[in-house]
Amino acid sequence: MNAIDQLIEKIKETNNPTVIGLDPRYDMLPNCIKQAYSGSIEKICEGILAYNKALIDSIYDIIPAVKPQMAFYEAFGLDGIKCFQKTCQYAKQKNMIVIVDAKRGDIGSTAESYSNAYIGKTKVEDKLYGLDYIDFITVNAYFGTDCVKPFIEDCKKYNKGIFILVKTSNPSSGELQDLKLENGKTIYETMGNLVENWGTELVGENAYSSIAAVVGATYPEQLKTLREQMPHTFFLIPGYGAQRRKSWGHCIRF
Repeated sequence: MNAIDQLIEKIKETNNPTVIGLDPRYDMLPNCIKQAYSGSIEKICEGILAYNKALIDSIYDIIPAVKPQMAFYEAFGLDGIKCFQKTCQYAKQKNMIVIVDAKRGDIGSTAESYSNAYIGKTKVEDKLYGLDYIDFITVNAYFGTDCVKPFIEDCKKYNKGIFILVKTSNPSSGELQDLKLENGKTIYETMGNLVENWGTELVGENAYSSIAAVVGATYPEQLKTLREQMPHTFFLIPGYGAQRRKSWGHCIRF
């Protein structure tokens, strides 16, 4: 069962197409956590981990996936990175799908290193090292095929998946993504076609590919267009419901 089939089966098992975002902004932490874990970054990160675990304990049997946003952990330095690692490991222990929202992307050896860091393996001497507790990562593919190829290869080798930015939910996304090319297609439609084509070799039993897409719910007409254009691409849909109220949540649908 490939990565996207595992996610779909988890959605069917829980009868729930949502994913909980674990985005630890300090100003949004409960007061009880701030009071119990104060005095240093290390203590604050211990509190974030305790809170994340409590959330996971509360929802692991009714929500299929978690999506930690990497930037919020990086903001706390090395202690934040350790908190991120332990959060992902704990979610996997609860048999949840882990989608890391890191929006990585570059070209050449840099893209390969980004991919190895999250969904692939890094070779050191005669051994391979990798993070087995991550299932998917978000990717910014506006560098083109050079950027995406290393991620696709690691998806094939290690049964992982990626969500590629196609039409993002933020207010200014149209400044670039809605621009029309000479052929009459918008940039986001062109990216959608690329994603659909990149995913052809990783289509699973449910007719969706592990090379998936991020398409914002804040633009329903564009979402409808892309859904028709990308029949074998699974969508992660931010900007629906809770995220628009700036709480810890996103939604995925297929």
